[in-house]
Amino acid sequence: MKLGRKQAAIVKDAITAWTQAGLLPDAHAAQLAASIEIQSFDWRRLAKYSFWIAAISIVTSVTAALSDAFLMQLIGTLFKAPALVKCLGLTLIAAGLYRWGIHRRTTDPGHVYRNEAIFFLGVLATAGAIAQLGKAIDTGSGHFSLLILLSTLVYGVLAYILESHLIWIFSLASLGGWMGTETGYLSGWGAYYLGMNYPLRFVLFGGLLTATALALEHHPVLGRLSRSTLAMGLLYLFIALWIMSIFGNYGDLHQWQRVKQIELFHWSLLFGLAACGAIYHGLTYGDEMTKGYGLTFLCINLYTRFFELFWNTLHKAMFFALLGVSFWYLGTKAEAIWRVERQRSSIT
Repeated sequence: MKLGRKQAAIVKDAITAWTQAGLLPDAHAAQLAASIEIQSFDWRRLAKYSFWIAAISIVTSVTAALSDAFLMQLIGTLFKAPALVKCLGLTLIAAGLYRWGIHRRTTDPGHVYRNEAIFFLGVLATAGAIAQLGKAIDTGSGHFSLLILLSTLVYGVLAYILESHLIWIFSLASLGGWMGTETGYLSGWGAYYLGMNYPLRFVLFGGLLTATALALEHHPVLGRLSRSTLAMGLLYLFIALWIMSIFGNYGDLHQWQRVKQIELFHWSLLFGLAACGAIYHGLTYGDEMTKGYGLTFLCINLYTRFFELFWNTLHKAMFFALLGVSFWYLGTKAEAIWRVERQRSSIT
């Protein structure tokens, strides 16, 4: 059995603990330990990142081609077709990619990341088809958020049918784009909507997504998408709270520059309380995701406040010395906690 170094250490510690507790005979323990083979390189992670880089490279290649004047002229010559025809063509391409991805997942389910990369290309083709549909039905109203809502619904249905967390993440990203553009359109593209700037709107949006994900965690049908929803909801929530802790509910840069930082302290406090709430949830329910988000953004909050308070007042040598000492202390404490947990797991 091939395992990574960390997984192998955990399994060996478990075998040792069971042997010491008398739950596992010595002969069986030795046999199990001998069957463990440490994998020297994490090929699974490399495959995952490689397919992501390949997909991003394809998108970059297409973008670069479209930005070239000569290629644009050539493409315009070759594809002088109505927008509806282009929409139909891209729809057929997307359908073919989804069909290929389903076939690959059925015949070769082990290649998870390759199959997901095929679905990713289908998502891009779907987005292109919806964009061409928008050009075909455009009336000049500027209300293009309806198209984003359409893409959200399409991605959501595809994610449910194909059971793809990747497509579901794109659906939630598209839903966030729809919320931003729709509220922008309703406010006449001003800085505020119902007295809220864009970050504050996404605080509410992220909080709603997070609450929905937690509520649907044990749902028999939608529960399988709850973890992806929780990840996106927390990401929306904490990034928006971080921006709010810096800029507050201001939509004008000149107005914000006249505000003292202490006047925005309540947003920093709310940011910290949300992070602590996520840590509490993670520790209470054993949820590594909420605990990880909480710890990460609590550190981001503290270091953001450190930069705000001391960047202009401290000598730069002292500033970076304190920064380095704080990170050293943080690393020392993290290592100590890790050692205690490892010893505890080996004993129990």
